[in-house]
Amino acid sequence: MCGIVGFTTQKSLSADTLRNDIQTMNQTLTHRGPDSDDLWLDAEAGIALGHRRLAIVDLSPAGRQPMVSQCGRWVMCYNGETYSQAELKPILSRHNIPLRGHSDTEVMLESCALLGVHKALEHFIGMFAFALWDRHDRVLYLVRDRLGIKPLYWTHQSQTLFFASELKALTAHKDIATTTDRKAVTSYLNHGYIPAPHSIYENIYKLPQGHILTYRPGAEPVIEPYWTLESVIKAGKKDLSPEQAVEGLHELLKDTVGRRLMADVPLGAFLSGGIDSSLVVSLMQSQSTQPVKTFTIGFDQKKYNEADHARAIAQHLGTDHTELFVTTRQAQAVIPKLPTLYDEPFADASQIPTFLVAELARQHVTVALSGDGGDESFGGYNRHAFGKKIQPWLPLIQRLGSLLPKNCPLPFMKQGEKIANILKSKSQKQLYDVLLSQWPDPSLLVSGIQTYDDNLWPQDALMPDLVDKMRYMDTMRYLADDVLVKVDRATMGVSLEARVPLLDHRVVTWAWQQPYTFYQGKTKWLLRQILKKYVPENLFEHPKMGFSVPIGDWLRGDLNEWANALLSEASLKETFEPKLILQAWQNHQKGQSSHSQQLWNILMFQAWQQAARV
Repeated sequence: MCGIVGFTTQKSLSADTLRNDIQTMNQTLTHRGPDSDDLWLDAEAGIALGHRRLAIVDLSPAGRQPMVSQCGRWVMCYNGETYSQAELKPILSRHNIPLRGHSDTEVMLESCALLGVHKALEHFIGMFAFALWDRHDRVLYLVRDRLGIKPLYWTHQSQTLFFASELKALTAHKDIATTTDRKAVTSYLNHGYIPAPHSIYENIYKLPQGHILTYRPGAEPVIEPYWTLESVIKAGKKDLSPEQAVEGLHELLKDTVGRRLMADVPLGAFLSGGIDSSLVVSLMQSQSTQPVKTFTIGFDQKKYNEADHARAIAQHLGTDHTELFVTTRQAQAVIPKLPTLYDEPFADASQIPTFLVAELARQHVTVALSGDGGDESFGGYNRHAFGKKIQPWLPLIQRLGSLLPKNCPLPFMKQGEKIANILKSKSQKQLYDVLLSQWPDPSLLVSGIQTYDDNLWPQDALMPDLVDKMRYMDTMRYLADDVLVKVDRATMGVSLEARVPLLDHRVVTWAWQQPYTFYQGKTKWLLRQILKKYVPENLFEHPKMGFSVPIGDWLRGDLNEWANALLSEASLKETFEPKLILQAWQNHQKGQSSHSQQLWNILMFQAWQQAARV
């Protein structure tokens, strides 16, 4: 797990200039790789690569990057972890390619050298964002893993192609322009994050998940997918009995978790007490001869506290469990770090407890497994259950909605505005957007500028079922651009590697090709059946809890002064039309209604903008 950075330029630059520029960029990523700092450059070809290493597998110098292939043609710098060495090493051996160490980097690099980039990608299992330079043809390849677990930003400016794991490394270079993209701002207001391929800056992009960028200096970058979830879905469902589906997934999960126990440093897991993390820990403990180290944080407020559930699971499984009850002061102390941790506006409030549990785990381990990805693949969100119930009634709901007056907020009902918008939804896509939107019409806040339309919503011919469409969108958008961003920045911010076995692409494929996503009235039915083999049902069958903090209460209390300063009319006018924001703030302070998520969205933008000026 590391940080990568680099550029290739058509300008004629000396080796000293290349080295100084790449070193400046590389130093911004020290938190991603505190163990070593290495560079590789070729002044004649105009390329410089930088790498910050968090050593996990093969701690020797043989695992350091950027790494040159044994044939001398290829150079790789890579962030992530792959788990397919057992399949690839025999292939390399048959071609008489000896390995100098036992790092996954070397196996990946030599596989690319032997098979070619596209063919080698078919064999890679895991999470990765890497750059591969072909010294012979002078071609740069940038690759991001299938689900977007690891980040990769790029920009083509000033006759140069730049890339980095985080925005801060790009903006450290003097030649990169950073103009705020106002259309990205409206997309952020709607989602609470900026969807790929966009970033907060014009002309700086995120490489989409499952894509490869090919760049030949002097030409435009070419971006193409090498794996798509759509192709998985088009393959259709398997003809399986419920028992076959459970057993097949169980065996696959044992393999995916087992592969992710590979490490030359201490390893543990996050444990919330929910289905996904409990299943991951159960599978870890079943394959370990020692108690697995597990970590959770708790809060005094019962609504936000999962520590009791996690403790009960840990005691049953016999893990070495560590929990920390976080005070309001400790949680709020994270907030000033968020703008520089995320580099662009990001408003998922669970970013705070995620950072705290990562910080706790890093005191004991260097790697932690996480249960992220189960909800998206196996239909675990409350909106999935809601979609299942509401789909047969959509025509009637749409007829009722057409009778409502325009802008009718149903003030006599809790969440009346959202309910009114649900009733007025004219399509499945509009219904989904209403369920997830934070500011329903952000163009009212940013001078009539519309959000980016990614055209991801699937066609009925591919996915007639509403819940399948929701799961697809959640995987392609919410998972990649919210959940995984949150986990990556929080863990890397404390130099901790997070591994996500439920996002092994083979598990995601299985999830979409079996017919039991909803079965016997249960969400995540398959995962529940497997977890029952390890843990009594009464320990995990409880209402789903979000991993969050009481932002609404804090904004009325200890955070009120901080929020007031950021939400002053003069400050807001720099970017927004302030009327609706100030109205929401006043209503929230009076306790007339809760606008905590909408306000957190604005506050995180304002805090980011303030930090970006420094």
